[in-house]
Amino acid sequence: MRIESIHWKSSQPLTEDYVHNYDKVSSLFDYNPWDGMSLQERANWLDQERGAAADRFQLAEVLTRYNQAIHNAPEAIQAVEQLKDKRTLCIVGGQQAGLFTGQALVIYKAITLIRSAREASEKLGRPVIPVFWIAGEDHDFDEVNHIQTLTSDLQLHKLKVDHPTGARTSVSRLTISQEQWEEALQQLDASLIPTEFKPIWMEAIRGMTSSSRTLTDLFAQMLAKLFGSQGLVLLDSDDAALRRLEAPMFRTLILQNAELNQTYHQGARQVKELGYTPQVELQESQANLFLFDENGERVLLYTSEHADVFTDRKQERRYTKEQLLEWTETSPERFSNNVLTRPLMQDFLFPVLGTVLGPGEVAYWGLTKPAFHQVCMRMPIVIPRLELTLMEGTVQKNMSKYGLTLEDVIYRLEQKQQEWLKEQDTLQLDARFEQVRSQFKASYQPLVELIAGVNPGLGKLGETNMGKILEQIGFLEQKAADAVKTQFDASLRQFQRIGLSILPGNRPQERVYNIVSYLNKYGSDWLYELLNADFAELAADGRHKVVYM
Repeated sequence: MRIESIHWKSSQPLTEDYVHNYDKVSSLFDYNPWDGMSLQERANWLDQERGAAADRFQLAEVLTRYNQAIHNAPEAIQAVEQLKDKRTLCIVGGQQAGLFTGQALVIYKAITLIRSAREASEKLGRPVIPVFWIAGEDHDFDEVNHIQTLTSDLQLHKLKVDHPTGARTSVSRLTISQEQWEEALQQLDASLIPTEFKPIWMEAIRGMTSSSRTLTDLFAQMLAKLFGSQGLVLLDSDDAALRRLEAPMFRTLILQNAELNQTYHQGARQVKELGYTPQVELQESQANLFLFDENGERVLLYTSEHADVFTDRKQERRYTKEQLLEWTETSPERFSNNVLTRPLMQDFLFPVLGTVLGPGEVAYWGLTKPAFHQVCMRMPIVIPRLELTLMEGTVQKNMSKYGLTLEDVIYRLEQKQQEWLKEQDTLQLDARFEQVRSQFKASYQPLVELIAGVNPGLGKLGETNMGKILEQIGFLEQKAADAVKTQFDASLRQFQRIGLSILPGNRPQERVYNIVSYLNKYGSDWLYELLNADFAELAADGRHKVVYM
């Protein structure tokens, strides 16, 4: 396996500067990820200045129960046990619970977590454990209920599970029936080519679906199977037991709601002043908290004209501050964070040395520094997630055949295809048709001018006639071009497969395809090669990694 680092410009300008021009955005963050002293500085702060936090022993108990329930490996359970030691720190990152683990970027985030924890542990000489935060509390089911596959006729196909109820509640509370699982498994089976690995993976996934009540359950079990032996600890953010540990922070978020809302707006202003567009749309009355109502619907809270009253967006539900505070004690499972308060909750629960974030997450975390300070916290070190493109052997071979570089594929594949087609045009059809057009116009135009002198109406008719003849010449030219393309159909399909393999739908491969298709083709050894690659070879430095399979 060979790994190459390239600069693939981020679609997020703030993230692009975070990686390549940190001084421009340094005011938005507490630690410079590229400064070798930041790890020790953050560790010292956690040891000496960290304030209110969840009890480590209670947290370990909750995590142990959850990781045992999802059949995580003994190494992960041992990592949880280490959390009881106050010297132990964490690298934390997460994602929504997608079908069959969702997009491949989820797997690369888990790899980044594990590798970053190992590296930090070596540098600090103390335990650092990787924690994957499954955002099971999120309610956007349509965002996570599908994966994309590439069909044999080079079409992107969506494989999905339908919403079981239509209710706007957390993914972790939506039960998937065995009939739905079976249908999804049949779709997955049909999408995978026959290989030596296919029966193994299909049997394993089938076994996991049989013990999975929700998408979150299957997601957790698949990550545990892949990375539990590497010590990856998993949690479900919608775990009721975890909610009870979060209760004190929910009280803080309610009591300081107005002040925190101001800090997020302050953060947005700072982002704008630096020339960026904030990645989160803020509203003056937004409380940045969700509440599960009596029917289990996940409702975003807003402040009202009365300081001590919270409502839903339409002001159909009303809750007093005293009522919410009481529920933090009696029913904390009714509360849920949004993207801006989740970072604070994460730091309350864990001694977070660093957090692994994707490009979009880095951009919206840029708003949160004032909020961290408001609750007497500091932002952890922000570690960019590994961004990977898998370069399969067949794709490499075809790229070499047509003299294509990766930059050609990313930025100008259509142009390169047209250039190649022109090189194959030994008949020089473009030039010949242009010559015919020129000769025809040179012969016909004087005749039109001549008859126009006799009768202006005949001149106009001649012009119209000439246009129609030129149109017919163009029609024949297009038909001839299509015939040439048909002659090279196999080659054009190879161009198309190159594009769909590396940049499907003009999006990075990792944001479209699911990891199971690669596990089916190549097994899982390559994943562990990535996990064990030299830190310098596969550094979480924000540069895009091309992995030659």
